[in-house]
Amino acid sequence: MSTEMNRRAVLRTAAGAAGAAALSPLLAACGGSGSGTGKGGTSSKKGLAAALPAYVPSAVGKPDFPSVTFPNGAVTEPGYLTYPAEPVTTVRKTPGQGGHYTSATPLWGTIPPAGNQYYQAMSKALGTTIKMQPANGNTYGTSLATLSASGNLPDWVQIPAWMNGQVRTGGLVGRHLADLTPYLSGDHVKEYPNLAAIPSSGWMAGAWENKLYGIPCFTSGTSFNQIIFYRHDVLQDHGIDAADIRSADDLMRVGRELTDAKAGRWAFDDIWTYFNGAFGVPQKFRVDGGELVHKYRTPEILEALNWHHKLAKSGLMNPDALAGNVNDSKTRFYAGKTVITGDGMGAWGVSDAQSGQAANKTYRRGLLPVFAADGHSRPYVYIGSGTGYVSYVNARLKPGQIRELLSVADYLAAPWGSAEYTMAIYGVKGVDYNLVKGVPVATPTGQQNVQQATYPFLAACPNTVNNPGYPEITKEQCAWLKATAPFAVKPVFWNLNVTVPGRYSAADTAQAVEDTITSVIHGIKPVSAFQEAVSTWRRSGGDQLVGWYQDTILAKYGANQ
Repeated sequence: MSTEMNRRAVLRTAAGAAGAAALSPLLAACGGSGSGTGKGGTSSKKGLAAALPAYVPSAVGKPDFPSVTFPNGAVTEPGYLTYPAEPVTTVRKTPGQGGHYTSATPLWGTIPPAGNQYYQAMSKALGTTIKMQPANGNTYGTSLATLSASGNLPDWVQIPAWMNGQVRTGGLVGRHLADLTPYLSGDHVKEYPNLAAIPSSGWMAGAWENKLYGIPCFTSGTSFNQIIFYRHDVLQDHGIDAADIRSADDLMRVGRELTDAKAGRWAFDDIWTYFNGAFGVPQKFRVDGGELVHKYRTPEILEALNWHHKLAKSGLMNPDALAGNVNDSKTRFYAGKTVITGDGMGAWGVSDAQSGQAANKTYRRGLLPVFAADGHSRPYVYIGSGTGYVSYVNARLKPGQIRELLSVADYLAAPWGSAEYTMAIYGVKGVDYNLVKGVPVATPTGQQNVQQATYPFLAACPNTVNNPGYPEITKEQCAWLKATAPFAVKPVFWNLNVTVPGRYSAADTAQAVEDTITSVIHGIKPVSAFQEAVSTWRRSGGDQLVGWYQDTILAKYGANQ
């Protein structure tokens, strides 16, 4: 862990580490059917409106780059160039009542020693002991699935949205996960001001069957994940202006200028997941004339596959990327072995700058402007779900215990730069961190004990743009978000939790088709192999799956766009 700790960078990078599934909308990470009273179905527009908490924005802190709301529903995150010298206190009394609770959260990083002095200090500040037991994020889904199957869930548990299917969250709500609607719906949330400051899009991620069960973490109105990054320093050395890249053909042309296999430099990593949207490929569905069309049946996906197959055969793609080695993609990028790559916004931050500059002092990451592949159509970028991280409390807890944990959640959701935020993210000043030129820097004790991706997985304030010590990154990010937000669109069934019946789960996953896509974009199979795989998929349940979505979700609940 670096000496400078940045919650936003750490947590969004964690999201990227979870894999491409994290880039899908919530409905793609549907809950299992479960059994008993918990069904976990979709919420109606009217029922959801009644269950959601009122939204009361926080007035704490003045951002250097205020949030901007656009007519399409995109809301940029506020940007801060410096950390507050005197953090403001937002919670006036100790939130807890002396209770003791267990928890489970994922962690993509080094797990701190159990019961360390940072945890002890947090327990004192909270007035409640939350036994923090962060687990390896790469195996977290398997561990949660085992716990959920046994019904032996902890008191407070983080369930990332893309793990809903694996964990069968839809079958847990109402049985093992507590209904928070009576405590938080409407004006009830005003008892917890920091929770009230979380936008509705975040709360929707924890809503099932017109009831509220989950507490959102890291809510964002511009969670754009289909992004193409480039090595700004390398393009600059070659006299290439990224603003001149306005089509897929332009991108390929620049790739030819950048590639030098003898020097060990290839222009491209695998960018399929992040670039197919430029061709107009839907995230999962689109609606044409009132009818659902699966992305596999669009002409746009064929166009995208043809381009990427051509890329794989062009010699412009790093051989390790062609071989499917995704784990080393960042290492390749830092080393200059690839110049153009795809990722989510979490890839760009303090830790990225530090890692890149450690490999090359001139390292600088840049973002390509959003453009349509044909170079003339209006571009767009999908708005992701309000959050990919939701925590739940156990249904076996008594009402007084639930209220205690909600008070703790209110503390943890305190605004960026507040006294509570500073404590939860950096620990105790002089013990876990010190301010160095206005930047919170971890002490050796803090480096050992404080992982920022612990308490925020239980509750957290809405996302902000902040890169302590690297204000230029914040300026560039805010400028890019503001320029990109007008092109944002909501995917079909945006932010809805949908439970797909077990009989359609294989067709919904469509693993054989996805594997074929990988073979096509790596140049192993022709595009015709994809068409054959789709024909098989349709016969083996794909058409029935689309029909179920059409009749059960679209007809009853609409597209929610």
